[in-house]
Amino acid sequence: MADIFSEWAQHIEAIESGYELMLAYAAQGIEGGGDSDSQIRHALKEMNNALDNLGESAALIAGERGLADYRDFLDEMNADAKRARAGINLVLGKPAISSQLIDNLNASIHLRALLTDLFLIDEALK
Repeated sequence: MADIFSEWAQHIEAIESGYELMLAYAAQGIEGGGDSDSQIRHALKEMNNALDNLGESAALIAGERGLADYRDFLDEMNADAKRARAGINLVLGKPAISSQLIDNLNASIHLRALLTDLFLIDEALK
C-alpha cells in the first residue's frame, strides 16, 4: 500500500510543479522554439504522464480506506484530467511553445478544475 501512496504523491508533485513552471514560463514573453521549449515541454510531458494513472491511484487509496462514497468525485476528477490532458497534448503537438500559448493553457477551465479537484481529494485522502 505504501507504493500507492508514493505513486499518488509523485503524481501530485509532477502536476503541481509543472503548473508552477507554466506560470513562470507564461510571464517570460518567450516566443518559443529551440532550447527555450525544452524545460516547459519536459514539464508538460511529466504532467501528462502523471495524469495517465491519477484516477486509479486515488481510487485505490480511497478503497483501501473504505471511502467508496468518493467514487462520484473520482469520476469527475478523471473527466477533468482527461480534458486537461487534451489541452496539454494540443500544446505538446506544437513545434514551438510560446509564453502566450502556455498562458492560455493556464487559463483553461479544465486545467483549473483539475487542480482544484487535486487539492480537494489530496486533503480528503489524508
